[in-house]
Amino acid sequence: MDWLWALLAGAATGVLSGMGIGGGTLLVIYLVNLAGVSQLEAQGINLLYFLPTAGASLVAHVKNKLVEKEAFLWCVAAGVPAAVAGSFWAVSMDTGVLRKIFGGLLVGAGIFQFVRAKK
Repeated sequence: MDWLWALLAGAATGVLSGMGIGGGTLLVIYLVNLAGVSQLEAQGINLLYFLPTAGASLVAHVKNKLVEKEAFLWCVAAGVPAAVAGSFWAVSMDTGVLRKIFGGLLVGAGIFQFVRAKK
């Protein structure tokens, strides 16, 4: 029965990720709190899981002409090296510190969304 919950969680977070809602965050929460996976492993699984969902979303957005190609190229040129550097940095950090940083990012994103919605 655990496989069914994992399948449902994966499907739901994939759909949410594709819509840009933050399904990856929900996947990490599920993996750590319900599936018993460590924080570091959950973040790694989330990054691997993100690749196919992001690819499918990108194809749909390009098809609907929602992607500015020049901006996309600049984001890739800056984002890939930053992601590689950040992953090496995260591996060397204590898991407790990673949890606090991740929590801070979630709180910051929530505050940003709340303030943005008020405008």
